[in-house]
Amino acid sequence: MKTRITILLLALFVSFNIGFAQQDEECMNNLSMFDSYVKSKKYDDAYGPWKIVRDKCPRFNRAIYAHGEKILLHKIKSATGVDQVAYINDLMLLYDQSREYFASKYDLGEILADKANLAYKYRKELNKTNDQVYNMFDEAYVKDAKNFTSAKGLYTYFSLIVDLFDDGKKEAQQMFDKYDDVNELIEGIVSEYTTKLNKLVEKEEAGETLGKKDTQRKKFYESSIEVYETKILPSMDQKLGKRATCAVLVPLYQRDFEENKNNGVWLQRAMNRMYAKGCKEDPLFLKLVQQKNSIEPSADTAFYLYLLTGEQKYFNQTVQLETDPLKKAKLYKKLAQEFKAKGSYGKARQYFMEALKLNPSDGSPYLAIAAMYAKSANNCGDTNFNKRAVFWLAANEAEKAGRVDGRLRSAAAKTATSYRASAPSKADIFNCSCSGTVIKIGCWIGRSVTVPNI
Repeated sequence: MKTRITILLLALFVSFNIGFAQQDEECMNNLSMFDSYVKSKKYDDAYGPWKIVRDKCPRFNRAIYAHGEKILLHKIKSATGVDQVAYINDLMLLYDQSREYFASKYDLGEILADKANLAYKYRKELNKTNDQVYNMFDEAYVKDAKNFTSAKGLYTYFSLIVDLFDDGKKEAQQMFDKYDDVNELIEGIVSEYTTKLNKLVEKEEAGETLGKKDTQRKKFYESSIEVYETKILPSMDQKLGKRATCAVLVPLYQRDFEENKNNGVWLQRAMNRMYAKGCKEDPLFLKLVQQKNSIEPSADTAFYLYLLTGEQKYFNQTVQLETDPLKKAKLYKKLAQEFKAKGSYGKARQYFMEALKLNPSDGSPYLAIAAMYAKSANNCGDTNFNKRAVFWLAANEAEKAGRVDGRLRSAAAKTATSYRASAPSKADIFNCSCSGTVIKIGCWIGRSVTVPNI
């Protein structure tokens, strides 16, 4: 019987890839019971046998902690008053124990962030102040920033320092520094996922069909990047709001410039924030850039100097100094957006295409190019039909965005449909008897489009 149970459990918990630390039949039986209950979402039934195993055999199997979190979260949600607080504290303890008994499976930053997220959610029940909860998140950042990857936790961490600033407990510079700290963590996570995603996109673009695991990975990378880039970072900017306008930033940086003029990190963050907030026309922006360039020339300073002076040597310096493909792609996108805003669509397209070469899983340049095509329709066609034909070109470009970037699939499809609605109708094509002919689009576009067959 004991041998049969052992074989059963070895098969049952192969997903945990953990061997049995103790050959205790009571723990094995209860482990089997609570696993079955958890899989059926019968968390109340699972609690008893789970607690026996946890108390008697804490090193027995990682399921104690993986399933235990689900059980206690259910208990917390179902309970009130002192019972709820007891379950919350017990989950805090469970997080610590998971790290104690299975350290290789639970990183310190992850555990500290989980505890901080729990404390924040139930801060009223635990009677915790913003200071206390912020310090819990700060511990995760200070002790193991690399593994502090919780999207919700990173936002809350920053949100709390803004609240503390509003309460007069943190200085403006501390708030801005924390914005940069969190932003840099997110940039690192997104960069890692994007690099992996690009390899999968390149496989697909080469005509290779992704296997099941690669398809799952691709969806995970896309969804994770989307959360950080379209939810967390915009929410941080929204939270910061008017606390970081040019009217606030310029006096602050003017005041602190002399003290920090040889501090490369301070100068870098100051000029980046001023650029992001649209303060590049202020003389202080040029002062910051020139000072940073004089002590620590970088791709960013060269890029800003190019924008400010238009001198080609600075753009050449930008390309030479930036060796990271993803960062270089961002610089190309920034440059393209600057030219797009000025109406220099030809140059904008050129740099959007350079960005695509370096970061092929980012479909946003295709949408930007499509928008420029659509906006130029009246100027780049020699007949009414050919002007409207430009919208086919725009639609084709928009569809590329959805093909390479799953995050934009829905938006790209809607955009392409909208453009096609502005293109010549089937009746127009019938009347001109031009199905399948190729139309050359002039002016800056310089592309051809084939009239659809009807």
